[in-house]
Amino acid sequence: MSTLTANPDFEQRRRDVAAALCAVLPPHCVLSRLEDTRPYECDGLSAYRQPPMVVALPEDESQVAAVLEVCRTLNVPVVPRGAGTGLSGGAMPIAQGVVLSTAKLNRIVRVDPYARTAVVQPGVRNLAISEAAAPHGLYYAPDPSSQIACTIGGNVAENSGGVHCLKYGLTVHNVLRARVVTIEGDVIELGGEALDAPGLDLLAVFIGSEGMLGIVTEVTVKLVPKPAVARVIMASFADVVTGANAVARVIAAGIIPAGLEMMDQTSSRMVEPFVHAGYDLDAAAILLCEADGTLDEVEDEIARMAAVLRDAGASAIAVSTSEEERLRFWSGRKNAFPAAGRISPDYYCMDGTIPRKNLAQVLAGIAQMEVKYGLRCANVFHAGDGNLHPLILFDANQPDELARAEAFGADILALCVAVGGTITGEHGVGIEKIDSMCVQFKPAELAAFFAVKRAFDPLALLNPDKAIPTLHRCAEFGRMRVTNGVLPHANLPRF
Repeated sequence: MSTLTANPDFEQRRRDVAAALCAVLPPHCVLSRLEDTRPYECDGLSAYRQPPMVVALPEDESQVAAVLEVCRTLNVPVVPRGAGTGLSGGAMPIAQGVVLSTAKLNRIVRVDPYARTAVVQPGVRNLAISEAAAPHGLYYAPDPSSQIACTIGGNVAENSGGVHCLKYGLTVHNVLRARVVTIEGDVIELGGEALDAPGLDLLAVFIGSEGMLGIVTEVTVKLVPKPAVARVIMASFADVVTGANAVARVIAAGIIPAGLEMMDQTSSRMVEPFVHAGYDLDAAAILLCEADGTLDEVEDEIARMAAVLRDAGASAIAVSTSEEERLRFWSGRKNAFPAAGRISPDYYCMDGTIPRKNLAQVLAGIAQMEVKYGLRCANVFHAGDGNLHPLILFDANQPDELARAEAFGADILALCVAVGGTITGEHGVGIEKIDSMCVQFKPAELAAFFAVKRAFDPLALLNPDKAIPTLHRCAEFGRMRVTNGVLPHANLPRF
């Protein structure tokens, strides 16, 4: 038992908060015993764990508002949680806080095939939306690798993408409206079901805000027609740099594939025994390029992409000949993260975004970092939009390997910023990248972010100490981190 949980004052606080929540929720919707709250101690970033004081599982919007009212009255921090598949620690609890899970808000309110929209509660799984829309020949386009488990509420919080985000966009491009409960208990609607909404575009501000501005209770998403045909090219390359350059060549040719993904040989070889996707294991890198649309459109685009890829140096090209084979090609890419467990006790998944023209440069830099830190890295990513997902492989049982993996990851993100990119594409900042925010943003920019948060959450109770670092934290980070002999943000105040 931790020192905190053994503290009598803490135990009394836990009992008081749980009792207050039981007054507004059914008893089975309040968890306060350690054995019941333990499953909520982390999200997909399992290196960091903290059991919450209490877990609340409201069953409808009015109960969400009631939970927030209790927490506001008692001055208790609230950490919103979806399915817990996030990879940046955004849903990691606070020791003296409440985790508010939206898992029980899991109803598909309606599917409108004429407006091509679906109205769903935040606990609805991403894939379940497409399953509900399938009888109408429609589907929901954003498809994170965790789509069988992740929920739309979490997708909204992190602005999730997926392998088809190049053509169809991220969550922010596919959500029309969100119904939100603020920390003050107000229910507000952001956006609308029309093509435009009056006033400032607060919906775009809310999407990707990592639970720091409010709790979403209902979402209206766009649905798109399921393509008549879809086929995938698997292109092999003798080296990673040539493969990376081929990505830019495809886009420069005026082709926007439905998906354009890249995997290096380490990734392919760890995935193939896991799912038997049919990957070329002799290739240093493979590209998966998908075309979708009518039969004529797909045949034309496949031919054009194949020509560009051959001209860019592809050593072999294979094209899916059936829907089964197409799904098998994608299954390898979507199972890259769990497959990492076959070759390493632990992995640390990074998430940075760079201009496509810098792919080769950044991949070469990552290769140098492997030598610097003495750790392997499997590269698998959304190449079409420059969203990298390096998997740093390490063994947490070795005393210093987690620290080396974290330093490796921080260097990757710093390189992303240096080439004109950003420290995240779809996983969010959470606690994982909060120091890297100090590398990317200036003090005035961070102050502006805090101003937006204060406008929504003046008491700073919603997911505090996540995503936006204080200037004090950045000053301390600047003191500790010297890159190439240069102290970043030397102008930051020293406290």
